Amino acid sequence: MSRTDHICLMAKYNEWMNAKLYEAAMRLPDEELAVDRKAFFGSILGTLNHLVVGDTIWLQRFATHPANYPALEPVRNLPAPASLDQLLHTDIRSLAKHRSSLDRVIMEWAHSIAEHELDHVLRYANTRGVVAERNFFSLVMHFFNHQTHHRGQATTLLSQAGADVGVTDLLAVIPNEAAA
Repeated sequence: MSRTDHICLMAKYNEWMNAKLYEAAMRLPDEELAVDRKAFFGSILGTLNHLVVGDTIWLQRFATHPANYPALEPVRNLPAPASLDQLLHTDIRSLAKHRSSLDRVIMEWAHSIAEHELDHVLRYANTRGVVAERNFFSLVMHFFNHQTHHRGQATTLLSQAGADVGVTDLLAVIPNEAAA
């Protein structure tokens, strides 16, 4: 599998898992979603917001790549999140709508990346203003790993609240390549 194919697989996994998370979350009352469960970002809603915040921050950084990805135009126009724990949306319905829109952007962007663009060294500043220069492909892998990490937390929080997310393994979206 090429690096670009792997990115597309991870974008598909991201979209699939987010749909499952939000379906489970929307089965719970709003009050359950807002309960501080002592997770990194407090509540289920806080954790799901952090995922959107993190994705927005990284996609805005990726939008500075010399390839000038047209698929990232909608993200370029979003206000930069003020903090990693910012509640961009205080209700699950508006957050789900935003998440779905963001996932469409991620899918389109993932399918637009050319293999040679992955070797670029991206210069960016973190949320504290510290400048870094890192391999673009490694940053894209971090982007997807960050999502998986916090979705795992969200899955646990949802389970503790009584909402079953079901199968969560990447294996579920990896194509079976057995000979027909």
